[in-house]
Amino acid sequence: MGISFWQIAVVVVLVVLLFGRGKISGLMGDLAKGIKSFKKGMSSDDSNQTKIQSSEKEKSEEEKEDPNSKND
Repeated sequence: MGISFWQIAVVVVLVVLLFGRGKISGLMGDLAKGIKSFKKGMSSDDSNQTKIQSSEKEKSEEEKEDPNSKND
């Protein structure tokens, strides 16, 4: 026994009547902003991690080329 179309329709109508169309659209807009900022934060973390790894790699390559440069 699953959920039918009519049961879903009744729930949607009740939610719209209780909260109003304006509040629901506002909530959806806030949810969309939250998702966008989360994705932006995750992508900036990835780019920061890539920058850190590349700078560490460059430092290790410099040390391999001239290991006595720190002793001068």
